[in-house]
Amino acid sequence: MQKLLVTGGAGFIGSNFVHHVVNTTELHITVLDKLTYAGNLASLNHLPAERFNFVHGDIGDAGLVDRLTASVDAVVHYAAESHNDNSLHDPRPFLDTNIIGTFTLIEAARKHGTRFHHISTDEVYGDLELDTPERFTETTPYNPSSPYSSTKAGSDLLVRAWVRSFGLQATISNCSNNYGPYQHVEKFIPRQITNVIDGIRPKLYGAGENVRDWIHANDHSSAVLRILDKGVIGETYLIGADGEKNNKDVVEQILTHMGRPADAYDHVTDRPGHDLRYAIDSGKLRRELGWTPKFSNFDAGIEDTIAWYRDNEEWWRPQKAETEAKYQVQGQ
Repeated sequence: MQKLLVTGGAGFIGSNFVHHVVNTTELHITVLDKLTYAGNLASLNHLPAERFNFVHGDIGDAGLVDRLTASVDAVVHYAAESHNDNSLHDPRPFLDTNIIGTFTLIEAARKHGTRFHHISTDEVYGDLELDTPERFTETTPYNPSSPYSSTKAGSDLLVRAWVRSFGLQATISNCSNNYGPYQHVEKFIPRQITNVIDGIRPKLYGAGENVRDWIHANDHSSAVLRILDKGVIGETYLIGADGEKNNKDVVEQILTHMGRPADAYDHVTDRPGHDLRYAIDSGKLRRELGWTPKFSNFDAGIEDTIAWYRDNEEWWRPQKAETEAKYQVQGQ
């Protein structure tokens, strides 16, 4: 394997993967990205020209996707509409990108016999009760609760059907919540960090008891590369770093790390259908492929993330005012 096509490679998780691959392998990467508001070319700065090229385009463009897929050894599919709140306000873009876009890609991969890895989310499984040891596994039934998670569940099922019906050379990974560099400031952790930098009190949905299983984007990247290299065709692997934290604890840790009182935040109205708890059992990935996370300590990971946002204000500053204006209109 010498050449990769990475869809959505100018987005948060995709750009982290691109940097990880460039830093740890000799692979050449082509990024295909539509550059919606969540895509940022600045996230791909300083990559070596001989190892990387960028194509501005839509994964729903069948002709473009076909030409790019024909010239690579593998496709790693990160491109997605991924913001739950946005999916509640306007579901249509989620159908166009997550369903039709994925269909377009797997048809091209099928035609050319190209290895395909599909990036998904633990949100396809719905949510778990707060006070239970239960965690998601590869056999947990799908139970999505938002237009976003429903369309990601649909894209997963398309990939599985193409493996079974057409012999698509594909694997799937469902990952827990990511944090780290290059994440848009609309998202929970970077929004709180940049608010504190700007002297704004962080905002917390409801009582803040909702639990997420956090993983640093670098660890997600290393897991995907391991699956691409050693994963069994047709298999699904769950990626997690045992990082369960409720939202209240996350905000308080951010404030403490940034030298503010732990209670210096405000509660806002909870969002509709807010899932209670996600938790990943990544035992299969660890046992069968020998993967382990670097940031197994959430404190170390959040400190690293805070440092990145402090040191890279020129990257996130252009997004900030517009993002906060939207949240203000929504009362959040």
